[in-house]
Amino acid sequence: MPSIKIPENRIGVLIGENGSVKKEIEEKSGAELEIDSNTGRVEIDVRDVEDPILSMKVEDVVKAIGRGFNPKKAMNILEDNIDFVLLDIRDWVGKNKNAVRRMRGRIIGRDGRTRELIEELSETYVSIKGNTVGIIGSPFEVNIARRAVEMLLEGREHATVYKYLEGKREDIKLERSGFKIDRSELEEG
Repeated sequence: MPSIKIPENRIGVLIGENGSVKKEIEEKSGAELEIDSNTGRVEIDVRDVEDPILSMKVEDVVKAIGRGFNPKKAMNILEDNIDFVLLDIRDWVGKNKNAVRRMRGRIIGRDGRTRELIEELSETYVSIKGNTVGIIGSPFEVNIARRAVEMLLEGREHATVYKYLEGKREDIKLERSGFKIDRSELEEG
């Protein structure tokens, strides 16, 4: 039985008012959640989930809520062709808390504008919490947003990242229309 630990300040969000979020996750997936309100440990019973991919997606929904996404956005992960990716800022800067804070600030941007632009231009949802950056969207869109975040973590100028994202807008439209894009073109030119 999968077990995930979420921050204590996110337990109430996962449970929801009168258990509404927990109940919705269980109804949509067939899994059962056992939440320890004292420790933040969430046991996920997937024995009654017939689709193995759906059972993994339930784990991702719990992780996403734990990493700062609102439940409505996190629930999208249960849909077909929606992915969730979690990047650890420490993979780029090590465990130096000041470096992590600085990088988190680069990704969020002044008044949250950089995060908003990444979401808007890649058509994804992005959440920055603690040492992590979470991204929800179609696999193609997630890869674009992920690359934009990685570029910021590598120290690229914000203008370069925005230009990259602007350049991918047409690719997203083509991908949504069913036209297949060469994945190697996700890298910036």
